[in-house]
Amino acid sequence: MNRLVNILLGFLLVLSFTTTSYSRDQIKIVGSSTVYPYATVVAEKFGKGGKFKTPVIESTGTGGGMKLFCAGVGANHPDITNASRAIKTKEKALCEKNGVAEIIEIVIGNDGLTLAHSLEAPSADFNQEQLYLALAEEVPVDGKLVANPTIEELENSTLDLVVAGTEEGVLMVESEAKELPESTMLEAVMFGHDFYQTFIKEIQAFAGKTEIKNFEVPTLPEFYEGLQKDISSKIADPIREAYGLTDKQERSQKLGEIRSSIIENVEDDQVLSATTIIKDIEKDVVRGDIIKNKSRIDGRKLDEVRKITCELDILPRAHGSSLFTRGETQALVVMTLGTGDDEQMIDSLDPMHKQHFMLHYNFPPYSVGEVGRSGFTSRREIGHGKLAWRAVNPMLPSKEDFPYTLRLVSEITESNGSSSMATVCGSSLALMSAGVPIKKHIGGIAMGLIKDGDDFVVLSDILGDEDHLGDMDFKVAGTMDGITSLQMDIKITSITKEIMEIALNQASGGRKHIIEVMSEALPEARTKFSKHAPQVISISIDKAKIKDVIGSGGKVIRNIVEVSGAKLEVNDDGIVKIASSNEESINIAKQMVEDIVAEPEIGKIYNGKVVKIVEFGAFVNFMGARDGLLHVSQISQKRVENVTDVLSEGQEVQVKVLDVDRAGKVKLSMKEV
Repeated sequence: MNRLVNILLGFLLVLSFTTTSYSRDQIKIVGSSTVYPYATVVAEKFGKGGKFKTPVIESTGTGGGMKLFCAGVGANHPDITNASRAIKTKEKALCEKNGVAEIIEIVIGNDGLTLAHSLEAPSADFNQEQLYLALAEEVPVDGKLVANPTIEELENSTLDLVVAGTEEGVLMVESEAKELPESTMLEAVMFGHDFYQTFIKEIQAFAGKTEIKNFEVPTLPEFYEGLQKDISSKIADPIREAYGLTDKQERSQKLGEIRSSIIENVEDDQVLSATTIIKDIEKDVVRGDIIKNKSRIDGRKLDEVRKITCELDILPRAHGSSLFTRGETQALVVMTLGTGDDEQMIDSLDPMHKQHFMLHYNFPPYSVGEVGRSGFTSRREIGHGKLAWRAVNPMLPSKEDFPYTLRLVSEITESNGSSSMATVCGSSLALMSAGVPIKKHIGGIAMGLIKDGDDFVVLSDILGDEDHLGDMDFKVAGTMDGITSLQMDIKITSITKEIMEIALNQASGGRKHIIEVMSEALPEARTKFSKHAPQVISISIDKAKIKDVIGSGGKVIRNIVEVSGAKLEVNDDGIVKIASSNEESINIAKQMVEDIVAEPEIGKIYNGKVVKIVEFGAFVNFMGARDGLLHVSQISQKRVENVTDVLSEGQEVQVKVLDVDRAGKVKLSMKEV
């Protein structure tokens, strides 16, 4: 019977014992980097007891440790996992699935906060609220909305929002949020609207002091009115019929034929005017039907979302992939896991920094039925990609909990409205399919507006034509519990609080419906990576040993990479990350690092290689970069006159550690092996 003990540290420390026979004689520990220092001290004291070897500890993060712990029982699985939280239900289920039958969770400690300051400084007098905020993940700025916050305030904020508009209302919104409710987002937008009134008044005052220059308003040509009546009488009804076609390609073809029938029969000097008139007629027909009859182009209700299909693992070689289709909009999203070496250096207005999450959005001409050349990334692609990035980013695990570089690429294969929100949905599915531990799905929906005087309607999940002919493109992304990103731009002078409130509430229902469909395809993140994805483990070494692992000019670490085939990243804090899609490569690299940083044990026998012969003995490399002296008197039970009679450089030998002096010099013996 397997018996597992899950020990909570305030943080968690998890021990696993089994009656199953092991092929190794050391306890193996994985888990929380937070608990790692404490667990290391405990392990060292345990080893000094003399009865057992010192346990081997790896810093994998709490989530990673739980995955390894619950993967099975035996020599290839850890005996202990440290954790900074209680074990989750899904993790218990994983344990049960893999034969880890019994789990016992024991609390052995709680989080603590220690304050230290100079004896010369005044005494710190912190209240309970201040101490709570010091430990909190999210800190409010005095519990209030802050206009034009500093960089420091934004770092601790749950909302980053940009608002622009006029005296009457809001024109543009851009934001990133941490699952905020619709009411909070609306309050924040209106707060911004009220705040910028001061600037508008200053602009108005300045404008009043400047000289006003009159200019002539261009007049329409004499033939315009007659041409307008003539074209309207011919194409108003055909255009209405064309917009009744639900298929985008059929509708576009029919409209093209109608436009051509007019343009081909007007004078050359009337072509531009005729084109403008046709566009106006199209706009009036579509908008009028929606306002008066509540009749949309494809026959949907005002708040109805198009049919959705979600497909996973479309690309078997990729680490994670999804194909998200909503109506005639489709996004193929590919997820790639990388190491710290794959992080992107960002040089912007903000301080230069590395970014471990990237999202690229591609909108090729073929997605809208056009023939064209794909060249440099367009402004539109950059903007849509950044919008999707803002929507997904708040839900990603921290770099400390999930030490991978993440890259999402969204290829829009078909587009008829809201491809950026399809990217958000596809990204959520691709992340979960790759095993990235996001806790909730992120969905997105594009809202539209048709406004005529005081009459208006808000549309859910707008088509491309509804965006083109409408007054608003209002994109809302988030989880079941709140908004993570909001973007709005409009074609009218402004929109009111009432319109925005209706749009937010209607978007909430649409977003939750979309997430429900996504959850049916994949309810939660997978617990296993693709066999093609890199596996990353972290081990902690003494900072003083970093130079030994790297070696002169990087010689040692290059050798580890060459021999093992794994990638290595050595941080200044002594954390060594090892990554490879091959478990054997990881184990080889891990062993090589451990051999380099390990201290030789007196009385233990090691395999070594003779690296240099001298008159009084030989130097033997027996622990990575560690050499020891094999004195001529310790080579054999018999007297050795010449070292070269027994040993040669490159020869593999077994040696026993006799002594290690204060300077770290090691004495070896062959005759006592």
